[in-house]
Amino acid sequence: MADVTSDAKTAQDPSAWGSSAIDDEVDLDHPVHRNSVHQRLRANSSIMQLKKILVANRGEIPIRIFRTAHELSLHTVAVFSYEDRLSMHRQKADEAYVIGKRGQYTPIGAYLAGDEIIKIALQHDVNMIHPGYGFLSENAEFARNVEKAGLIFVGPSPETIDALGDKVSARRLAIKCEVPVVPGTPGPVEKFEEVKEFTDQYGFPIIIKAAFGGGGRGMRVVREQGTLKDSFERATSEAKSAFGNGTVFVERFLDKPKHIEVQLLGDNHGNVVHLYERDCSVQRRHQKVVEIAPAKDLPVAVRDAILADAVKLAKSVNYRNAGTAEFLVDQQNRHYFIEINPRIQVEHTITEEITGIDIVAAQIQIAAGASLAQLGLSQDRISTRGFAIQCRITTEDPATGFSPDTGKIEVYRSAGGNGVRLDGGNGFAGAIITPHYDSMLVKCTCHGSTYEIARRKILRALVEFRIRGIKTNIPFLASLLTHPVFIEGTCWTTFIDDTPELFSLIGSQNRAQKLLAYLGDLAVNGSSIKGQIGEPKFKAEIAAPELADHNGQVIDTSYPSTKGWRNILVKEGPAAFAKAVRAYPGTLIMDTTWRDAHQSLLATRVRTVDMLNIAKETSHALSNAWALECWGGATFDVAMRFLYEDPWDRLRKFRKMVPNIPFQMLLRGANGVAYSSLPDNAIYHFCEQAKRAGVDIFRVFDALNDVDQLEVGIKAVLKAGGVAEGTMCYSGDMLNPKKKYNFEYYMSLAEKIIGMGAHILGIKDMAGVLKPRAATKLIGALRQKYPDVPIHVHTHDSAGTGVASMVACAQAGADAVDAATDSLSGMTSQPSIGAVVSSLEGSDQDTGLDPHQLRIIDGYWAQVRLLYSPFEAGLTGPDPEVYEHEIPGGQLTNLIFQASQQGLGEQWAQTKKAYEQANDLLGDIVKVTPTSKVVGDLAQFMVSNKLSYEDVLAKAEHLDFPSSVLEFFEGLMGQPYGGFPEPLRTQALRGRRKMDKRPGLYLEPVDFDKVRKELKEKWGGCTETDVASYIMYPKVFEDYKKWTARFGDLSVLPTRYFLAKPEVGEEFHVELEKGKVLIIKLLAVGPLSEQTGQREVFYEMNGEVRQVTVDDVHAAVDNVRRPKADPTDTTQVGSPMAGVVVEIRVHDGAEVKKGDPIAVLSAMKMEMVISAPHSGKIGNLGVREGDSVDAQDLVCKIVK
Repeated sequence: MADVTSDAKTAQDPSAWGSSAIDDEVDLDHPVHRNSVHQRLRANSSIMQLKKILVANRGEIPIRIFRTAHELSLHTVAVFSYEDRLSMHRQKADEAYVIGKRGQYTPIGAYLAGDEIIKIALQHDVNMIHPGYGFLSENAEFARNVEKAGLIFVGPSPETIDALGDKVSARRLAIKCEVPVVPGTPGPVEKFEEVKEFTDQYGFPIIIKAAFGGGGRGMRVVREQGTLKDSFERATSEAKSAFGNGTVFVERFLDKPKHIEVQLLGDNHGNVVHLYERDCSVQRRHQKVVEIAPAKDLPVAVRDAILADAVKLAKSVNYRNAGTAEFLVDQQNRHYFIEINPRIQVEHTITEEITGIDIVAAQIQIAAGASLAQLGLSQDRISTRGFAIQCRITTEDPATGFSPDTGKIEVYRSAGGNGVRLDGGNGFAGAIITPHYDSMLVKCTCHGSTYEIARRKILRALVEFRIRGIKTNIPFLASLLTHPVFIEGTCWTTFIDDTPELFSLIGSQNRAQKLLAYLGDLAVNGSSIKGQIGEPKFKAEIAAPELADHNGQVIDTSYPSTKGWRNILVKEGPAAFAKAVRAYPGTLIMDTTWRDAHQSLLATRVRTVDMLNIAKETSHALSNAWALECWGGATFDVAMRFLYEDPWDRLRKFRKMVPNIPFQMLLRGANGVAYSSLPDNAIYHFCEQAKRAGVDIFRVFDALNDVDQLEVGIKAVLKAGGVAEGTMCYSGDMLNPKKKYNFEYYMSLAEKIIGMGAHILGIKDMAGVLKPRAATKLIGALRQKYPDVPIHVHTHDSAGTGVASMVACAQAGADAVDAATDSLSGMTSQPSIGAVVSSLEGSDQDTGLDPHQLRIIDGYWAQVRLLYSPFEAGLTGPDPEVYEHEIPGGQLTNLIFQASQQGLGEQWAQTKKAYEQANDLLGDIVKVTPTSKVVGDLAQFMVSNKLSYEDVLAKAEHLDFPSSVLEFFEGLMGQPYGGFPEPLRTQALRGRRKMDKRPGLYLEPVDFDKVRKELKEKWGGCTETDVASYIMYPKVFEDYKKWTARFGDLSVLPTRYFLAKPEVGEEFHVELEKGKVLIIKLLAVGPLSEQTGQREVFYEMNGEVRQVTVDDVHAAVDNVRRPKADPTDTTQVGSPMAGVVVEIRVHDGAEVKKGDPIAVLSAMKMEMVISAPHSGKIGNLGVREGDSVDAQDLVCKIVK
C-alpha cells in the first residue's frame, strides 16, 4: 500500500497523492495484517505469484476490473487525472495515484500518457496492467512498452494489436482467410483524392472509419458528393484527437444492416473459443446504445457461419486474451467482417450473463499464463442461457440532440432486484459530471429466460432509477424499449435515426426534487407569492369536520354525496333542469365560498388543496344547493398567475369530489375569462372545454351589458350543452331618478337576454347596491312578466344590507340567491349563508339546507381564513358609501391592496372619490370586470398624478392614460349604454381607431392548429385545455409553464408550507398522489457563498438527506437610487407611477415624435404606456426592462 504522509510537500504535490480502500497508512506486509481478509483470499488464489494489477482507465471499467481482481485476491491500483480526483474508480482501488502533475496533461491526455502510467506501475510494484477499453487499449506501442518494462499486459500481444487493431490490416487478414468483407479501400487513406477515387468507382453511400479506434469517433456516413470533403476532414481530425492517429479507411455503406459481434477468448497456446454473439444494432452516431445477447432474429445458419469465421480469424493470428470480431448482416442475411477489437468491450456484461463466464477473470488468468483448458473453457462446455439486454445510461439530453449535460448529481437512486446488474462509475449523489469525459453514467444489464422477460425487466429497472440534478437518456431508453420494432427484436444500425417517434419522450416528473427546490427558495428568500404580507396567523393542522344529520347520526363523508340537483341536469339536460328549479317551492342557495368569497376578501388566493380538503363534506352539507360558484372570472388567471396552479386541474378535481352539486362559472361574454374581447371561435372552444371538464351553469355577462357581446357567450354555452344563465349587471340605485340605469332599462335588457335562449336570467349586483326595496320591485316585475324563467340574484354585502336584499329577492320570486360561508361572508363578499338560510327557514322560501351542518362546515373555513391572513385587505366593517362610489366588492379589496402597493394607501379616501369622478368622466358605465378595472385604473392615475375631474378634461390631449382606459375608448370592451363621452374619447385616443361594433367582428379567428403546434414545440406537448388557457392569457400561461418546469406541481403542497418555510427540525408530509407521500424535514440553511451569491439548503426527505442550491436574491440586490424627473424641465420624462418596466420601445439616440411610446409600465394588473411629451431625440435612457421604478423616477430625456 502507499505510504501516504501529511507533510507539506505531500499535500502540495498531487503526484504524491495516494489512497487506500482499507486504511491509508496500512502496510499489508506488516505481521499484524498477514491474516487479513485480503491475505486469506490470496492464499487460495491460483495466481499467488502475482500481487498487484493496475487499470489504465477511468469510469466504470476500472471498477468492474477491480471487483474481479479482488475476487482473485489481487491488490488493485487506480490512476487518475487531476480533473478526475473525486471520481469513484479512485476510491474503489486499494491504491490510487494521480497521473503527472497538475496541468501537465489535458483531462484526456493523462489517460493517454502511457510512459507516465508505466512509471507509476513500476514505482508501486505492480505486476499487471489492464487497459480496459478506449484510451490505450488498442495501442500496440503501449502494450509493447508494458512488456519491455517487465510487466504483464492484460490483452493481446503487441503484434496482434498491430495486425488487428488497424482496421485496414484486419480487412486484409479477412480477405486472406476468405471471410467476406464490405467493398472498401485496400489500405489506409490519408488524402481526400483517394476517397474521391473510391466513390467514383463504387458510388455512394460510403462510410469513413478511423483505422485505430472505435466508439463511433472518427466515423462519418457520406451520402453525396457535396459533403464528402468536409466529412473526410472531420473524420480524420476526430480520429487524431481521440486516438492520436488520424488514419482512416473507406467502405461501401450498407443500408439498414444488423451489427453482430462475437466474443472471443484465446490463450497462449493457440486455442480460441467463442462465447456466442451479441446484437449491437441499436446505435446512435455509430455508438452503441442498447445491446442484446444472443441475437434474437438471426437465422441459425447465419449465426453458425459468423461464429466459425470469427474463430477462424482469431486462430489465424494466434489471438490471445479477450477480443471481439464484428460483422454486419445485410437484409439478405449476408454477413461481412468489419474488424476485430483487441480488447474488452463495454457490452461484455451481457455475454457474461448468458454464459455465466467472467470474461475479465479469464483475461487476467490467461495473462497470468493459464490455458483455456485449465479454466474449463472448451467450446463444447460453453452454452447460453436465456437473454440479456444492456442499456447505457448517459448524462445526455435526448430532447436537445443528445447534448451532454454537466453539473452536480443531486439525487442518485439506482435499480436492483432479481436479474439486474449495474456497472457504474461516477453514479452517486454529490458527483460532479464534467465535460471532459464520456457521458456514460452506468450500464444496466438485465437477464431473463426469454427476450421479452429481459426486456420487461430492464424497462422496470430504468423506471426505478432516480437521477436528479442532471439530465439523462433514460426517457429515450424507455421510449426505445417500448417501440414495436424493438419488442420484435428486428432493429438495424440506423433504427434510431430512421425513427423520429422515439423522441416523443415521457420524461421523469422529478417531482420531489422540484418541490425541494421551491421549499429551499422559500427558506432562503421567503415567499414569492404576490400580495403576501407576513406569515399565516394559523400554522396548525386543519382537520376536516364531522357531519351529523338532524338525528345526530354521523354522516359517512369518506365518499361524496350522490344526492343533488346535478342529477336532473345530467339525466334530463339544461331545459329540464331549469324547469325543475322553477318548480321548486322554496328558494335555492348558490354558495360562493369557493370563488367570489375568497376573491373579495383574500385577493383570490385560496388554493385548490384547501377547497378539496372540505369538498366531500360540502357535497353532503350542501346537497340541496342550487350551485357552487367555483370557477371562472378572476380565479382563472390568478390560479396560474399567483398560485401556480392549473385552473383546469382544479375544476376536474372539484368535479370528482363533488359530483352531485352543479358547478357555476363566471363567463365574461365575448371575453371568455380574459379582460378583452377574443375571436368568437375562441369563446366557443373555451366553453366546450369548460363543459367537458365539469362546469354546469355558465353565468354569462358583459361588463357593459352590451347585448351583442353577451350573445356570443350565450350561444357558445348553448352549443357546448351547458346551462346558459344570461346575466344583466346591476349598476347604481335603480330607484334614483338621476341614474340612467333605471327600472325600464333593466326590464328591456331582460327581454333581450331571454330572447337569446338563456335558460336562466341572472342579476349580477357586483357592488352590492341593490337595495331591498329596489329588489322587491325589479324581481317582482320580472317574475310576473316571465313566470317560467328561473331567476338568480348575485350580490355583495359591501353596504351591510346583503341579507335583507337577498331575503327581499326570495320573497319577490327569485329562485336562487347567493351567500357565502359565515367566516368568509360580509363586507365585499356575499351575505352570510347562515343568516340567509336562517332568515328563510320555515317560510315558503325555505332553502332545504341544514343550518347546523353549515355551521360545522364554517368551522373549517374559520381556520382557513386565518391561514390566509397575509392576504387580508384590512376591512373592518360594511361601507354604505358604496351607494355613492359603486366600487364592486371584489374590486374594492383589490383597489385597497393596489393602492398600498403603489404608495397610495394613505390616500384611500381620495381614491374612492376619484373613482366616482372617473366613472363620470367615462360616461357612468356599468362597472364589472373588466370595465371596473378601467374606472379603477383611471382613478389611481388621477390620484397618483394629482389630477382633478377638470384637469383630466383640460389636459386629455397630453395625458398618458392607462392602457385599459385607451382600450375602453377604442371600443375593445364593447359599446357602453348611451355611447362614449366626447370629446374626451377623441382627445385621449389621438387618432387611434374607434370601433362602433363589437370587437370580435374585427378579429381574425384563432388558428387552433397553429397554436397547438407552437405549444407542442415549446413545451413538448399540450392539451386542449392548455390551448384554451394560452388563448385567454398567453403570457400568464407561459410564465406558469416556466414556473412549473422549475418547481413542479405545487398544488400538492400544504398551504402552510406554500406560504412560509417550516421551522428547522419540523416534519411535514406532502402527498404527491394517492399512496405516494413525502416526509420532509428542514435540517439547515447554509451560509452565503460570497463567490456565487448562493446558499445550500439541506432537507431530509423520506429519511434521505437532500441538498438544493438556492440563489439568495437579497445578496444580489443592488440598492439603486434613481434620479427624479424635474417637473419644470420639459426635456425630462418621469414615470407617471410606481411599477415595473415591462417593455422599452426606444434606445439612446432614437428620434421620436410627440405621442410615440417610450416604455410600458406595469403595476399589478394595470399597464400604462409612457409616451413622448414632445418630438426630439432620446438621451440618458436610465431604465431597462424588468427595472422597478417609483413615481416620477427619471426614465429618459428628450432633447428637441
